[in-house]
Amino acid sequence: MSEKNNTTEFRNEEALLDIHDKPSFGHWLVLSIQHLFTMFGATVLVPLLIGINPSIALFASGVGTLVYIFCTKAKIPAYLGSSFAYLVTMQGLMHQYGYPAVGQGAIVSGLVYVLVAWLISKFGSTWMDTVLPPVVVGPIIVVIGLSLATTAANDAMFNNSHYDLKFFAVAMFTLLITIIFNMFLKGFSSMIPVLLGIVCGYLVALAVGIVDLEPVKAAKWFSLPAFNVMFVNYDFKFYPAAIIGMAPIAFVTMTEHMGHIMVLNKLTKRNFLKDPGLHKTLLGDGLSTIIAGFVGGPPTTSYGENIGVLAMSRVHSVWVIGGAAIFAVIFSFCGKIAAVIQTVPSPVIGGISFLLFGMIAANGLRILIDSKVDYEKKRNLIITSVILVIGIGGTYLQFGHFQLTSIALSTVLGIILNLILPEDALSEKN
Repeated sequence: MSEKNNTTEFRNEEALLDIHDKPSFGHWLVLSIQHLFTMFGATVLVPLLIGINPSIALFASGVGTLVYIFCTKAKIPAYLGSSFAYLVTMQGLMHQYGYPAVGQGAIVSGLVYVLVAWLISKFGSTWMDTVLPPVVVGPIIVVIGLSLATTAANDAMFNNSHYDLKFFAVAMFTLLITIIFNMFLKGFSSMIPVLLGIVCGYLVALAVGIVDLEPVKAAKWFSLPAFNVMFVNYDFKFYPAAIIGMAPIAFVTMTEHMGHIMVLNKLTKRNFLKDPGLHKTLLGDGLSTIIAGFVGGPPTTSYGENIGVLAMSRVHSVWVIGGAAIFAVIFSFCGKIAAVIQTVPSPVIGGISFLLFGMIAANGLRILIDSKVDYEKKRNLIITSVILVIGIGGTYLQFGHFQLTSIALSTVLGIILNLILPEDALSEKN
């Protein structure tokens, strides 16, 4: 079924396909398409919300992921798609100045990543173990998963902001059939429960009439992505509002980036913060965002949805992630196929998301259990409580167009509390 890695380097025996295991060609196609389906909805939604052609975002995500794989020496199975963190700021810039401002802001945000990556390469990242111990990392990962729970629930229940029992039924069917596939299938089919669940949910959605096929009929088989190449389609001009508005958000998305890396560490039983190193992962993410800004897309970031697929399928092969990126680039030129994927209705995505997001959160709990975090200690209870409630509750800090998201805010507060709280409360000292 696959070509196993024959080197003496560590191999995670819990994985059906580990990071460097190469699937056979047929299996590679199907496994990669599973990741493509998973990331497609969110990746094209961001450009639709800000007024950018989705094909260019699809192209940028594929190229950006390939660049990320190259920068991280093909050691990390992470897919990069359109980032929601910049959404509010990009909408304002698009309305006032058009895409040149959005693109310039994306490029500068990517440069912030590159600068931080360079600083870490020079001065090291040994501080990570002190700043991010298990009592902080575990709850952050739980937040990353559960903060998306409302999105999954809304996708599953609402039809144009109205509760729709038909939508909910399709979502529950998709969830149930995916669980059945995950529990009872064997062999190769056990690696693609998400794809099988989406296909079955889609067929049921077709049967009950909630799939709109008109975009498929209208789409062309071949069409060039709507490139808005910086310095080619536009005369150069500085947009201070874009730089001031978008560059600081890079520090927010960096915390989410590190959170995703920590989830992947747990899944793959590795430490990517040390090998290939945080500077390599940040460099890959930053270059991906710079490329997106140059060609006309939104900033990119690693996707929790695809991490959920890794957790469920136990297929961690970077070949599969790279395949999904290649398909994304190809499909950005094929309007008909992209349109078909875009017609997957929200309740199907919602049903799948119940499981994917929950698995991310469950890995946070595993870190706390495996690390034997002592909740008899008040400091541990306090740190975990603050991270969970602020992160899951959606609390955010906003100054003008700049927003510190709930994930970023809970991460920052968790880190601060971990650094300033004493090991024992006065009442715990003898």
